[in-house]
Amino acid sequence: MKILVVDDDQAVRESLRRSLIFNGYTVILATDGEEALKLIAEERPDLAILDVMMPKKDGLDVCRELRSHGDDLPILLLTARDSVEERVAGLDAGADDYLPKPFALEELLARTRSLFRRAARPAIQEGETREPLRFEDLTLNPETRDVFRGDRQISLTRTEFALLELLMNNPRKVLSRNTILEEVWGYDFPTSGNALEVYIGYLRRKTEANNETRLIHTVRGVGYALRETAP
Repeated sequence: MKILVVDDDQAVRESLRRSLIFNGYTVILATDGEEALKLIAEERPDLAILDVMMPKKDGLDVCRELRSHGDDLPILLLTARDSVEERVAGLDAGADDYLPKPFALEELLARTRSLFRRAARPAIQEGETREPLRFEDLTLNPETRDVFRGDRQISLTRTEFALLELLMNNPRKVLSRNTILEEVWGYDFPTSGNALEVYIGYLRRKTEANNETRLIHTVRGVGYALRETAP
């Protein structure tokens, strides 16, 4: 697997390069967003790890440009700013996951493996059908990856889609944080900050954008549930 690491900090680039190579990945490096887009076109990596703050073109602009062209390259954003606004901006730009700095290399490797697993999930075979999932006025189609709330279409990143699909496959069931982390991210140790809470909050923001009724509820001290009313 080939990974593109993009960061204007040489120490960060080299640290990630050594760690990723040690774990069996092929690594290519870029120092800014413009160089990253050039390498993506020429080298076609399997995943990109992008710093947000970079010269010439930042990580958010790279995400937006790729997604605007329909490119679904898995993207992990690194950000020195851990505010909710920064994380939302990254997800809104089309990143699949984000990791605030400073981070443990073990967690970056876990996020990387998780993105590879999600990207490699088998496509629906010819002749095979998977019925759309429905809960109240929320619809998720695993074949087309379309999501609707009533007649309103909702655009989701790969991670957001996987999280909502898990909830819709388990309606009214309380899913623990560890269960969700294991099923969606592929690991169950505590993540940096409150990554899961941010993704839940962002899903709520998208599914409730027109003041619709909340369907994703917090079960305090346990996890989350997709249900009609709060527990």
